[in-house]
Amino acid sequence: MDTFANNSDATLDAIGLLCPLPVLKARKRLKAMVAGEVLQVLADDPAAIIDIPHFCTEAGHVFLGQSAGENHQVYQIRKGG
Repeated sequence: MDTFANNSDATLDAIGLLCPLPVLKARKRLKAMVAGEVLQVLADDPAAIIDIPHFCTEAGHVFLGQSAGENHQVYQIRKGG
């Protein structure tokens, strides 16, 4: 299941949302967070596996990785400074 749950400061449930909504919602949530905090994103959009790491690179955040949840993926993003 979710191996990251205890390592995140906030969770964004983007399950059921399609591209580009998971990334747009992650961007909005990260704006409200402090640099260094970790956002956990839950998503089942097949494009998220490409979109989320790409978003992190472009926006200056650190993509910490992903794991499999039940019928979804769990992504970890550390907010950049």
